[in-house]
Amino acid sequence: MREVMTKSMARNIFFGGSLFFIIIFVGLTAHTHNYMVNTSTDKEGLTESVVLGKHVWERNACINCHTIMGEGAYFAPELMNVMTRWGVQDDPEAAFETLKGWMQAMPTGVEGRRQMPYFDLTDEEYRALSDFLLWTGEIDAQGWPPNDAG
Repeated sequence: MREVMTKSMARNIFFGGSLFFIIIFVGLTAHTHNYMVNTSTDKEGLTESVVLGKHVWERNACINCHTIMGEGAYFAPELMNVMTRWGVQDDPEAAFETLKGWMQAMPTGVEGRRQMPYFDLTDEEYRALSDFLLWTGEIDAQGWPPNDAG
């Protein structure tokens, strides 16, 4: 003899399953929040210069061409680990000099090629931007993006 599911049985399965998955969702959300706040962010390294560098990044809309931690446009290279690729991740002065030299060496007005616009930044802004990029390179992104050139 075949047993038939009643409306109340179906309702109980629906509400029980919904409650189960809501509890799982809330637990995973709390775990992710805890991980992001307490593990992956270097709050001690968040200096005034890093904050200024983030403002320089935003004011000049760098994300319109570059990605950082996989977010942004794909017109130009990923910049989260750029200081590691350049080999200056352990030397803030070398990071500043390398970034400033690279940005100032970009050609302008060349037809038919992708190029970085000229930004009239002060030394303080170059230093802040390099500090911001050094700081982002220290974020535990669990191996993302791959540390490839490009």
